Amino acid sequence: MNPYQQHLGDLDPIEVIAATADRLQAAAERLGQKRVNLSPAPGKWSPREILCHLADTEITFAFRLRQTMAEPYHVVQPYDQDLWAKRYNAYDASTAIGVFRAVRDWNRTFISGVSQEEFGKKLTHPERGEMTFRVLVETMAGHDLNHLKQLDSIV
Repeated sequence: MNPYQQHLGDLDPIEVIAATADRLQAAAERLGQKRVNLSPAPGKWSPREILCHLADTEITFAFRLRQTMAEPYHVVQPYDQDLWAKRYNAYDASTAIGVFRAVRDWNRTFISGVSQEEFGKKLTHPERGEMTFRVLVETMAGHDLNHLKQLDSIV
């Protein structure tokens, strides 16, 4: 199950994940140094915090992608994004985008080496149930689009 499928629709997930880093960079530039740090509403993440979350999530996806291919039936380790976000004051937007871009490029290379047959390899997410490697990649893309929409609405 992909909880972000509504954002992805009929878009090609590989094309979406290839374009995200540039879209994040463009959004940060449009926001500027001051606005990137402003929360749009009480209790909502600032654009910088969204960028930090995306960097953290990309690191998480890197592990999940590789474990899925390495293990016979990988069980994903969920995490509490709000607990991770408590440390985001230490990071700036530019570094978050840099980390995201580097790990995303690494993940794209990994994904490009996966065969069509391997895209059907199964894994389990304790909160979302059984899924395939393909759904994991689609989740990455839908997650990107969800947060890009948030950033676009702030811009």
